[in-house]
Amino acid sequence: MPMTEQATGAQHPQPRARNGGPSSASVEHLTGAQSLIRSLEEVGADTVFGLPGGCILPAYDPLMDSTRVRHILVRHEQGAGHAATGYAQATGKVGVCMVTSGPGATNLVTPIADAAMDSVPLVAITGQVASSAIGTDAFQEADICGITMPITKHNFLVTRAEDIPHTIAEAFHIASTGRPGPVLVDIAKDALQARTTFSWPPVMDLPGYRPVTKPHAKQIREAAKLITQAQRPVLYVGGGVIKAGATAELKVLAELTGAPVTTTLMALGSFPDSHPLHVGMPGMHGSVTAVTALQKADLIVALGARFDDRVTGKLDSFAPYAKIVHADIDPAEIGKNRAADVPIVGDAREVIADLVQAVQAEHTEGNAGDYSAWWKDLNRWRETYPVGYDLPEDGSLSPQQVIERIGELAPEGTIFTAGVGQHQMWASHFIRYEQPATWLNSGGAGTMGYAVPAAMGAKAGMPERAVWAIDGDGCFQMTNQELTTCALNNIPIKVAIINNGALGMVRQWQTLFYNQRYSNTVLHSGADTDGVPAKGTRVPDFVKLSEAMGCYAIRCEDPADLDKVIAEANAINDRPVVIDFIVHEDAMVWPMVAAGTSNDEVMAARGVRPDFGDNEDD
Repeated sequence: MPMTEQATGAQHPQPRARNGGPSSASVEHLTGAQSLIRSLEEVGADTVFGLPGGCILPAYDPLMDSTRVRHILVRHEQGAGHAATGYAQATGKVGVCMVTSGPGATNLVTPIADAAMDSVPLVAITGQVASSAIGTDAFQEADICGITMPITKHNFLVTRAEDIPHTIAEAFHIASTGRPGPVLVDIAKDALQARTTFSWPPVMDLPGYRPVTKPHAKQIREAAKLITQAQRPVLYVGGGVIKAGATAELKVLAELTGAPVTTTLMALGSFPDSHPLHVGMPGMHGSVTAVTALQKADLIVALGARFDDRVTGKLDSFAPYAKIVHADIDPAEIGKNRAADVPIVGDAREVIADLVQAVQAEHTEGNAGDYSAWWKDLNRWRETYPVGYDLPEDGSLSPQQVIERIGELAPEGTIFTAGVGQHQMWASHFIRYEQPATWLNSGGAGTMGYAVPAAMGAKAGMPERAVWAIDGDGCFQMTNQELTTCALNNIPIKVAIINNGALGMVRQWQTLFYNQRYSNTVLHSGADTDGVPAKGTRVPDFVKLSEAMGCYAIRCEDPADLDKVIAEANAINDRPVVIDFIVHEDAMVWPMVAAGTSNDEVMAARGVRPDFGDNEDD
């Protein structure tokens, strides 16, 4: 993301003019490494996920003496990045990870890209070879700034010890303001070892970086007029509303207008699932009502959303009758995929608050929308095409039922993370999200292996909350080593492995689009010629594997044991808990809009195309 992009206003140090340093700042003589740790303490970084190595090693020595920064030693650098993301998404603060040069830094590329796609405030600190060796292909050298330039909001290469404090302050400011995103700070080893002076707060210099948060009043008034004039409006809510802390304002706006609300995968919990105005999640696997509401709308008010391909389907057929009000903190998103009739640049909280006032002013003048006919249609679609599932005929565990019962039996305020695939979609549909920051997932990048380390980060940041990771057996095998980290650091997360013996979503596509040719999607050994895992295979045995990593582990295969097993997991809070749920391998995610097709072609279930009638396109 370029530095001109915009986002929300989280806690951050304020920039100062070059000649504006405070006279009260105390000056200390430290090494660059000590200066780094002191800077992290001063910006409020209370938790760092990391793994030491040669070039970052100087920083790990003073870290040992810090009483304000907790370091959590991960088993893989990717785990550090996803844990920092989970921490940031759960707490609203900047997540921090720290690793060494070369392969340590390149192992962070996936979580950095993931954070960039989902606008997560992240500061990644990497060691670098000594400045004199940069560019020589020295041992464990990698140009991590060059590698990550397309996937960071900004990055820094620090070669002088005296630059460390202001660079850390600038990194946290950039990561947490405007549109949040990842910032990388690459520090040469000799800069960490050199002696320097330390004073706080530092002088920051960020020319050209001035995020716009206050929306233009004229655009707000135009949007309010369109809302009151529309007959079929939809509030299309994206993750930016959660990032901005704007959920209370959103509820006021929705109830004031009476318009239906759709919340994207990244926005679940921004508006209560149980609210009568909520019509579900839009997108490839969204509810029929949400998908169709956007298609039939005459006005879409997009708030902190980016019209990504998973929501729009075939772009040129998306919402053909709708005027567009698009409010986003990042001006680069407005008009990128869909032209906006009323573009609004600003922080979602300020935009929505101003919209509330403008709509109230319209109501005072006697201009109020009448959406009764619209709601008649919406309610009919809701009743006719609810999101649901069938229980397996063979009496085996339904994955949807497993996830639904986990949600129903979890303590209030539980934070859920998910990997990527079928279990992610089922978790978005069958768990009710009533509060923001209770649903964490990899939306933009779709990163397998996200759930366990993200749950670890969320629990580290919110230790008083229960944290469940809903994971697939494919995703779990990518990052399960971080359960060792959880066990050794008293981070008692709970993990539900939705074990169907296959890469479930890929297998679903093979079933639907590749004539049931299951090429390389069976995960367990002993697969028969139909691509179905042989009964009884346990490679690996997730219970034994989890126990070996210090977890309490259970296997559940019988639906009669489901509630008992979940209750047992909820009662254990002194160590991580893993449940291996053996579920039916043929369960599918519905509804579905096939990739590359129009949202008009949404399928409510296999072979079931909704019938909306011929008179609803008027």
